[in-house]
Amino acid sequence: MPRRLSFPEVPRTPRTATVVGSGPNGLAAAVVLAEEGLQVTVVEAEDTVGGGTRSAELLVPGVVHDLCSAAHPLAQASPFFRRYADRLADHGLRFVTAPVDMVHILDKHHAATLHTAAADTASGFGEWDACAWRTTFGPLADRADDIADEFLRPMLHLPRHPLLFAGFGLNAALPASWSASRFRSPQARALFTGIAAHAFTPLNLPGSSAAGMLLTVAGHHYGWPVAVGGSQAIANALTGLLGSLGGTVTTGERVTDLAQVADADIVLLDTSVETAATILGHRVPDRIARAWRRFRRGPAVAKVDYVLDGDVPWTSPDAHRAGTVHLGGTAEQVAAAEKDCWEGRLPNHPFTLVCQQYLADPSRSVTSDGRQLNPLWAYAHVPTGWDGTKAETFELVTSQIQRSAPEFRDHIVDWTASPPTAVEAHNQNNANGDISGGANDLLQLLARPRLSPDPYSTGLPGVYLCSSSAAPGAGVHFMGGMNAALQALRDHKQATEPHPALR
Repeated sequence: MPRRLSFPEVPRTPRTATVVGSGPNGLAAAVVLAEEGLQVTVVEAEDTVGGGTRSAELLVPGVVHDLCSAAHPLAQASPFFRRYADRLADHGLRFVTAPVDMVHILDKHHAATLHTAAADTASGFGEWDACAWRTTFGPLADRADDIADEFLRPMLHLPRHPLLFAGFGLNAALPASWSASRFRSPQARALFTGIAAHAFTPLNLPGSSAAGMLLTVAGHHYGWPVAVGGSQAIANALTGLLGSLGGTVTTGERVTDLAQVADADIVLLDTSVETAATILGHRVPDRIARAWRRFRRGPAVAKVDYVLDGDVPWTSPDAHRAGTVHLGGTAEQVAAAEKDCWEGRLPNHPFTLVCQQYLADPSRSVTSDGRQLNPLWAYAHVPTGWDGTKAETFELVTSQIQRSAPEFRDHIVDWTASPPTAVEAHNQNNANGDISGGANDLLQLLARPRLSPDPYSTGLPGVYLCSSSAAPGAGVHFMGGMNAALQALRDHKQATEPHPALR
């Protein structure tokens, strides 16, 4: 009698997906899956969607503050944004830039200015540095989209543009202090070093140039824009697009165990590694659980939101027109402060970022009693575990601004401060006040959250990590979500293909 052949059971085509967390990565993942015809539900623990792209009228009615992310140099370079730009615009998303993208203030008399055009930035330096800046960033800025395609993906991949990948990658792999040394003037060195400091990493370590290179190149193509109406407009547009594709969002529901969402065919976690480990528990395979336990957090931020009467009285003329202002002194001073934070010491003068979004988007301000009241967003880099109070946070950040705007305190109408504990309380993904999803040293740039061509896999069929703790890391670029969603779709397509013997 002929022996009957048996084949592995073929999983059914996925019909439903649940995304846990409504940050830009989670919402991007939901859009990608919904466009493929899945019935998608996003479950958000907080009462409002957006995660790191939330905004609110914190202090004065009509004055809009961004609660986490503010300027978005990578947003428009993102392959996700380029794919959905027109539809997001239909749902109200519009990016605008201030007259000047960014100013780095060295002291009361010296500053360096970043313009969208690399040539305009270079024109602010002497002949040597002008040439070095143009030749370093000009050609790369022309290929910003190709660079984003390569580097907003897991690092272990087959490059689409091998020569570009190798050339940019070699520059990105350098210590930022080495990259800055190609410039002779304190201004040019400080400008690049301040941009590299967005990674919260010691600037003498290999790979510490990566953030500086990527943000500079993207900025020289798209500028450093803000979203009209506040960063919340990004989340609102994504939610609107998701709704038009049949997806839904539930707020005020915290997922603490996979059993709560186990009915979905695909589950994506827009959560920190720590939260993902809690939700999945003992179900995570040992090899992945061990890698997750080795995942490390970076330094924290201490944030202050101000309402000002008028503008910040900067000593730097260009700072009056800049959407973003960096306060940290010379390249050497910035590097010393970042090293202190990494090693657990609070710097005397921490690197501080200030955003004046209202210069590009006046809708965030109001006029009251003949005064123009403007929002000001600022945070300082502080070490993990810094336990400052709200008052200490206010003094830390305010004193840094005061050094470059001596009459600043006279313009403060109201303020609220968020030390690292409050930053985490506002968004659980920001564990210990780390807004980067984890440390950005070279190891975790390559292995985020583990070394794999598929870093989104949790080891559980149909369950994926899609937050900034996974490649390509922090920033409003949507690609953690898009990459994870596309991987989920590929996995299910492979799983549902007929057995070779049946073809």
